[in-house]
Amino acid sequence: MSKANSSTDYAMLEYCIREDLKLKKPRMMAALDPVKLVIDNYPEGEVEYLEVPNNLENESLGSRKVPFCRELYIDREDFMEEPPKKYFRLYPGNEVRLMSAYFVTCVSYEKDESGKVTVVHCTYDPETKQGSGFAGRKVKGTIHWVPAPFAVKAEVRLYENLIDEEKGVYNEDGSLNLNPNSLTVLKECYVEPALKDAKPYDSFQFVRQGFFNVDARDSRPDALVFNRIVSLKSSFVLPK
Repeated sequence: MSKANSSTDYAMLEYCIREDLKLKKPRMMAALDPVKLVIDNYPEGEVEYLEVPNNLENESLGSRKVPFCRELYIDREDFMEEPPKKYFRLYPGNEVRLMSAYFVTCVSYEKDESGKVTVVHCTYDPETKQGSGFAGRKVKGTIHWVPAPFAVKAEVRLYENLIDEEKGVYNEDGSLNLNPNSLTVLKECYVEPALKDAKPYDSFQFVRQGFFNVDARDSRPDALVFNRIVSLKSSFVLPK
């Protein structure tokens, strides 16, 4: 099989998996590289339960209640100190929507001794609650979140192609050109509380990340492990 054919076949397989799962699986929120977000003007100790659709493309999957509070986790890639053009997520002075929740504006951030951002501080506008009919202004970016006090810690395993076909399937000595990044293990992830009862083989979409299932061998109720089935990114284009 040629390199082109094998790459195309793999891309087509992933495309078919995405098409099969996208209307069947609930879309859950998970912070795979989490950073704390604090809403400075949200009342301390207050918790409200927001209605979140399980799948915007399939209403028959219903909805769930997700607790919302002053301290959340977001994905690190959703905040930048000095963003490039056309970056519509969080940065100082910018306003975004927290998915199914409120508009928040970044007002400051904290860093550790190494220069790594540890906390992002925001303010929220209570009039902008999702479903309230607010139409006073629009934002270009929407990011997902996980409520920090209710978050469930999990290990997430990201699988890529076993063979690094970009460099050729075989090395000069005839051995397989294995991809050194075929498995990345993330041990400090946080997922929303609805996933705490997930059982082996249960599968979900993690918003903006991909489709994942619960590992049947290593996952435990007190130490969840999720395996990526397929990412949301696709290089496959249906032939016309």
